[in-house]
Amino acid sequence: MASHKEFATAGKKPGLQVWRIEKMNLAPVPTELHGDFFTGDSYIVLHTTSAPSYNIHSWIGEKASQDEIGAAAIFMMQLDDFLHGAPRQFTEFQNQESVTFMGYFKSGIKYKEGGVASGFAHVVTNEVDVKRLLHVKGRRTIRAKEVPFSWSSFNKGDSFIIDLGKAIFHWSGSESNSFERIKTTELAKDIRDNERRGRGDLQMIDEGSEPEAVIEVLGPKPNLPSGSPDDVPTDMKKNNVASLYLISDATGSMTTTLVADKNPFKQNMLSQSDCYILDNGGNNKIFVWKGQKANADERKAAMTSANKFIKDKNYPQNTQIQVMPAGSETTLFKQFFFNWLDKDETTGPSKAYTIGHIAKVVQIPFDSSKLHDNISMAAQHGMVDDGSGKVQIWRVEGGAKVPVDPSTYGQFFGGDCYLVLYSYKAGGREKHIIYTWQGRKCTKDELGASAFLTVDLDNSMDGAATQVRVTQGQEPPHLVSVFKAKPLVVHLGGTSRKCGESKPGSTRLFHIRQSSTKATRAVEVEPTASSLNTNDVFVLKSPNSLFLWKGKGATPEEVAAAKYVASLLGGTASEVEETKEPTGFWAALGGKKDYQTSITLQKTVRPPRLFGCSNKTGRLIVEEVPGEFTQLDLAPDDVMILDTWDQIFVWVGKEANETEKTGSLKIAQDYLNSDPSGRRGIPISIIKQGDEPLSFTGWFHAWDPKM
Repeated sequence: MASHKEFATAGKKPGLQVWRIEKMNLAPVPTELHGDFFTGDSYIVLHTTSAPSYNIHSWIGEKASQDEIGAAAIFMMQLDDFLHGAPRQFTEFQNQESVTFMGYFKSGIKYKEGGVASGFAHVVTNEVDVKRLLHVKGRRTIRAKEVPFSWSSFNKGDSFIIDLGKAIFHWSGSESNSFERIKTTELAKDIRDNERRGRGDLQMIDEGSEPEAVIEVLGPKPNLPSGSPDDVPTDMKKNNVASLYLISDATGSMTTTLVADKNPFKQNMLSQSDCYILDNGGNNKIFVWKGQKANADERKAAMTSANKFIKDKNYPQNTQIQVMPAGSETTLFKQFFFNWLDKDETTGPSKAYTIGHIAKVVQIPFDSSKLHDNISMAAQHGMVDDGSGKVQIWRVEGGAKVPVDPSTYGQFFGGDCYLVLYSYKAGGREKHIIYTWQGRKCTKDELGASAFLTVDLDNSMDGAATQVRVTQGQEPPHLVSVFKAKPLVVHLGGTSRKCGESKPGSTRLFHIRQSSTKATRAVEVEPTASSLNTNDVFVLKSPNSLFLWKGKGATPEEVAAAKYVASLLGGTASEVEETKEPTGFWAALGGKKDYQTSITLQKTVRPPRLFGCSNKTGRLIVEEVPGEFTQLDLAPDDVMILDTWDQIFVWVGKEANETEKTGSLKIAQDYLNSDPSGRRGIPISIIKQGDEPLSFTGWFHAWDPKM
């Protein structure tokens, strides 16, 4: 196994380690200068967590030599080998860095001209003989590039850092954005605190208010041009397209064979005995997955195989590559699979996972009494409170909303749409949530009317309500909880009105399941034995009998909910244990059939992701916030999407333009339609700045309601 003296400290403790490649050797970069990259060089970056887990990145400057590029690839493979093949590997190119990489440098990264070949070194000094100009670009991924020290480098639309050593000036163009100014200030402070070790006077200046010190070094300011857009529009269709290939050396040389040409893929397409390439080249990304039992040659040749694949496909040389061993898959990789499950992760029906910090996952039971003390738990479970507020429900009928009899609250029909208004007190004032519940069998006219009526109801409350679109079967836990101890019941077909259009069948089967928040749903399903599930409870009504069937994984709460459903059906049910069913039970279902008998695997816990969305250029631009996001990442002049996998939040800033405000739901729908995993129908919440519920704020560490 190849080694290097620098490897002796590699991955020994959590944090970031950076090496520059100097004369085919590794040279450590001082911690204070992490985030500074010479454009003529190549680097190796290692990020270690306490788990431990490792990410290795090779960073390639746009002017790096072929020798340095080759050396970076070799050192990355050697470091991976030194860490026993456990790391995930990433190739990074200047101006094309991954979100994972940019997340290590929340204040932004700085590109410096030159490199080791021209004598430039990474040295921390109290140097005051400095004169450089940095052009800062980006709203979420901040990049600062050294440009010629001249007014010709400036424009009205951007921010610049004029670094004179003893004095550091943050200059903002007259057309620059306030959110971008904040990010530039963070970068300027980073220069003062790390490069200057706290020495240096930092001043913020606006275009037209330049002090004498700036005029002295740059000369009189001429008329400046307007800036160019920061963001490159993301073609979300490209994000959505991928194909899967098998890597094999069975013929004596490495070859790739197409496994599937369209995503989402099934997880069982990946064999632990092989290696695979997931081709998302249209979005400038290639993923390599290494099975645990794949032969050593295939595993070690993963990066080489990816580079050959890129060349064979005529993809750009700066196509990003991510290599990962089985069990260390990245979120971006998992998103191309339908319902990815982590192996050996099972959980009982009353347990769930909560996320404190994004990288830390802790398994805890849900406790409604601690909702306001533990807002991260409230967010993880989608709870704004314990459901004890006021509820009003209307059914959509003939383009209007018709009140529903309160005695039937909690019962829905799959052929209808409903408006559920929930009102509660928070922070000393009344807040509102409008749940727009849309049945699977409702008509297009009812869908359209429900959307219109939701907006109309929101407008009647001065637009202060949170709007949540809910598709049948995807009800958020909080909606279920507002019906107190009763389960949410969904009847097949028909309408909730008396003397409605359709009549219930003579034989009916209800599937009862409790969620991680202890809220329970009872959904009418096809009355056949194949609908049963060992993890749950079912109520079966036939013309002559009423059964309550208890699966092996059933909970007492589910049994209690099933008794309530039985009472709605007009009787007391005979309780039946799984494997002890009487003949009459199977006869009512039309005979025995195979059904789900295995313990349910817990779905993978996916870290929340925050995206900024804007259509100011006439096209929808979507950009992910790198690293662990904070409240400060919410830009008031944008629409933001918080994706927690089971729910989508659309946060509308106060300064967003009218098109963005009125089109916020469509932005979320476009985002979901571009999702590579094929998610559909999950709840979408529209939230206005200043009216954020706990289920949203809990995803942000130390949320400040006064910001």
